[in-house]
Amino acid sequence: MVEGDGGRLLCPVCDSGTLQTFRTIMEKRYLRCGQCLATVMAPECHLTADEERAIYALHNNDTGDAGYRRFLSKLSEPLLAKLADGARGLDFGCGPGPALADMMREAGFDMTLYDPFFHPARSALEQQYDFITCTEVVEHLHRPAEVFRQLDSLLRPEGWLGIMTCFQTDDDRFDQWHYRRDPTHVVFYREQTFAWLAGRYGWQYEVPRKDVVLIRKPG
Repeated sequence: MVEGDGGRLLCPVCDSGTLQTFRTIMEKRYLRCGQCLATVMAPECHLTADEERAIYALHNNDTGDAGYRRFLSKLSEPLLAKLADGARGLDFGCGPGPALADMMREAGFDMTLYDPFFHPARSALEQQYDFITCTEVVEHLHRPAEVFRQLDSLLRPEGWLGIMTCFQTDDDRFDQWHYRRDPTHVVFYREQTFAWLAGRYGWQYEVPRKDVVLIRKPG
């Protein structure tokens, strides 16, 4: 988060909207962007990188678990319907158990892995891809605007970016929302947030299923 003119705190998602206080819950402060409508945790409440990694290492994302694969199919099924034969993909933020990458490989697509904690190969970020998957990742980003610019640069023209994250829809339920209670979740998006981002980057976007957005970079 950075300060704009006059000391305004700028939204880390859109880099232009002004943040205002939204909620304080158990000493955690949350802010709301007046432009893209994202909700963000105040930086002083973020965990350290070591604390985050310790929590991620506890995730039991078994690549062969049928229930986990059904969960990931919310994104994989509509994305697969968009892809041409031979498309190359990047699983961005794949975590310690890259089940989605395995599913895409089984469907016949070449996949590269990248995760800052578990698969930190910089070479993965030095090429372009026909599609990028980003499942349960964007809610963890401390500087999402930088990452969205990076993802746009990694995507070839006419490529697809598939994002899965729980959309925030009801402010009255925010305090008790299970997604908010995960201490590694620091950004919460509405569908309108992705609509704003699509306009900013010239993307086309659709929401084929609950909590899934597919973004196409025009040719």
